Amino acid sequence: MGGWDAKGGVGRKEQLTLERTAPPPAASDAPAPEPPAPEAPVSDACFPDVAGLLDGMPRQRERGETDAAGTPWTRTATAAPDTRVRFPRLLRLLPTPTGTPFTFVYGAVLAVISLVAAQLDPAVVHTLHQGSSTDVAHLVRTPVLVLVASASWIAGGILSPYALALLFVLTALERRIGGVRTAGVFLFGHIGATLATEVPIGLAVVAGQLPASSLHRLDYGVSFGVAASLGALAGLLGPWLRWPLLALFGWVLVSDLIAFTDPLTDWGHPIALTIGVATWPLVRRRYRDRQPVAAG
Repeated sequence: MGGWDAKGGVGRKEQLTLERTAPPPAASDAPAPEPPAPEAPVSDACFPDVAGLLDGMPRQRERGETDAAGTPWTRTATAAPDTRVRFPRLLRLLPTPTGTPFTFVYGAVLAVISLVAAQLDPAVVHTLHQGSSTDVAHLVRTPVLVLVASASWIAGGILSPYALALLFVLTALERRIGGVRTAGVFLFGHIGATLATEVPIGLAVVAGQLPASSLHRLDYGVSFGVAASLGALAGLLGPWLRWPLLALFGWVLVSDLIAFTDPLTDWGHPIALTIGVATWPLVRRRYRDRQPVAAG
């Protein structure tokens, strides 16, 4: 028993010794966590590159301020919207003193003559028409005078279809080939169709086929020149407009021939239109020459 007690005492003594000599638990090398700091408010200084993206906002910067790169900044004035009314291109269909001088002056002369004639006595106007008629008798005596005088009258007045056609057709043609050549086409058709209808009458009278009174047939107006100008203008238009225009005008001429109210004049219009079509090579060459040369 004594031996057992001795062993038991020794065991307890060793246990106590171990407990006293055991090292305390090692402290951690990491510092103790500190409490989180309060969050600082976000300011524009944290985003220097973003501040320059807000120029479009009103009053973003005042005069004298600088941008993110330090460059002085000045507010750019915003252009006011263009509220002017733009004139449509349809106004180019009308003559102007600088753009189409021939059509403008000629149209003004015709308008003045028509307005004055409207105020005169009808008997006086009829006398003037007779003196300006391009009949055979006048063509034999004073051809140049009557050819010019007859082109100073508009049959049917200033609001007749041929008066309106003269205004638009000559304007469009002159803008493409110039005033001198437009006047040449007009006179070519006016003179050519007049001679083509009056010369056969003179020959028929000489041959005894028509009475002598046919030598004084009343004939005046601008319709032959307008028909020739329209024929020439058609050659300068695109196919989508050229052929419908010729077809429409041709239908009007055929209708007049069928009506048979004035056969010689009605035949003169197709002749004048053919004269205008015959000028296509000339007017097209002139039209190409007037086009601006492409750069480069």
